[in-house]
Amino acid sequence: MNELTFEERNLMCLYNKAGTRTGLIAALEDMRGYLEPDEDELRELTDSALGKLRRMTDADFETVDLYPDFNPEDPAYGE
Repeated sequence: MNELTFEERNLMCLYNKAGTRTGLIAALEDMRGYLEPDEDELRELTDSALGKLRRMTDADFETVDLYPDFNPEDPAYGE
């Protein structure tokens, strides 16, 4: 599985209401449909996260820690 970036992980935290991989994919796809044409960075981030979610299994998804961490300098982030 490709490692999730700090930004991908935080985006997933915000949209992981269903608590499942397929639910998160659906939520991100829905959100993507509301993006404005000038929101290129968020679109690229969303597409990257969606690609990684689609490639992982449900079992892999269960091991992903999806609790927001808004400080990438925190040494506990990578644990």
